Formats: sequence, C-alpha cells, structure tokens
Amino acid sequence: MIAGVDEVGRGALFGPVVAAACILPDEVLDELASCGVRDSKQLSAAARSRLTLKIRAVAVDCQIGVASVREIDRLNILQASLLAMKRAILKLNVTPDLCLVDGNQRIPNLSIAQETMIKGDARSIQIAAASIVAKVWRDELILRLAVKYPEYDLTNNKGYGTAKHKLALERCGASVFHRLSFSPCRKPENNGGEKI
Repeated sequence: MIAGVDEVGRGALFGPVVAAACILPDEVLDELASCGVRDSKQLSAAARSRLTLKIRAVAVDCQIGVASVREIDRLNILQASLLAMKRAILKLNVTPDLCLVDGNQRIPNLSIAQETMIKGDARSIQIAAASIVAKVWRDELILRLAVKYPEYDLTNNKGYGTAKHKLALERCGASVFHRLSFSPCRKPENNGGEKI
C-alpha cells in the first residue's frame, strides 16, 4: 500500500497550504496515466476537476490535510506544508506501508515509512494524483472566499501574488486570510522601509 503525498499553495499570499494523500490500487495506475494524470500545474482547471472525480472514484483512500494561515505565519511555510501533509496521511482510513512524499523534505515524526521524491509529481502517479486532488480542493476553497474578498481578484489568481493582488494589498491592506509572514502582505511601515 503506497500513498502519494503532495501539497499546493506554498507560494500563495492568501489562504492555507493544502495537502492530499492518495492510495491507489496498482491496477489503475496505467489507466490513470493514460487519462492524463500528471503534475497538476501542467493541467487546465477543467482537466484537474475531471481527473479528481476519476481519482476519487478509483482510490483506495484519498484525504486532505490543511495548515492554516496562522500556522504558516507561526511555523514558516515549509513546516506548515509538512504539517498539512502529515495531517492528510493521518486522516487515511487505510494505513499505507509507504508514503511517497513530493520534494526533498521528510515529514517530521511520522511513524509510517516515507521516501522523498524530487519532482515526484512527474515521476509517481500516486503523487501526481495527490497534487491534482489537493489543487482542486484548494482552488474551490479560494473561489468560495473570493466571494467575500472580491478586491483581491482571487477568482483569477487563486491567492498567488499577481500584480493585481499586490496592488489590492497596497490599497486595502491584508485580510485575515493573508499570510502576514510573507513580505507583500506586511504593511509598508512594518516592512523596514522596503517598498512593496
């Protein structure tokens, strides 16, 4: 039983970091690859939504873990990403024998065997599936929040630091969902005189 684990939203200025852990039956791996399961960043939003339904339909288990904006600000983005991944794994109803973790950082204090894999979403169907599921889940959350915070253009940027988003931060300041530990979200006067 192998779980693929990946996170999304590390570089965003707004919203939580979200991870998914997916356990897939061996017999569906080739089929998922031929359907287009690969690194979520290489897929359109429509393709990711379609593939998420397929992944969830065939997965042994697939769970989401989240680290909040407060946790990101308190711990730092790397530690918060690892925490979100750990939470996703611990939510699995089936305990995997091995977790394939995207990147080069091991998840601290995880009692399950793990293997890190640089560019894992391009090398492992399990990790690619996790990246797609996490991305779709996070995007849906950001779209719901975009209704409440229309000024940040979240519908288009999904919380990432586009020019429009940074301009809105200058004009309106940060919301409660902005990562204040990220320099574009800090108030200019708290920024050591650095212009945002």
